[in-house]
Amino acid sequence: KVKPQIEEKEGKTFDVFTAVEFKTQVVAGTNYFIKVHVGNDEFMHLRVFRSLPHENKPLSLHSYQSSKTKHDELAFF
Repeated sequence: KVKPQIEEKEGKTFDVFTAVEFKTQVVAGTNYFIKVHVGNDEFMHLRVFRSLPHENKPLSLHSYQSSKTKHDELAFF
């Protein structure tokens, strides 16, 4: 659901966009930290926020880190 958001921010489309690892952090909602394979040896780390159910808001891309590798540790940011 956040792929179009990241493509708009990066100004390009990704043929490959596969989540390979994730961590969660409970706040007033949930932060998801997701390692995404975007093709070749390239990865991105995404921070996606899911609001509480009663707020009825869509998933939102909060921030991201590009130029990551498969072996970069997925950490909170």
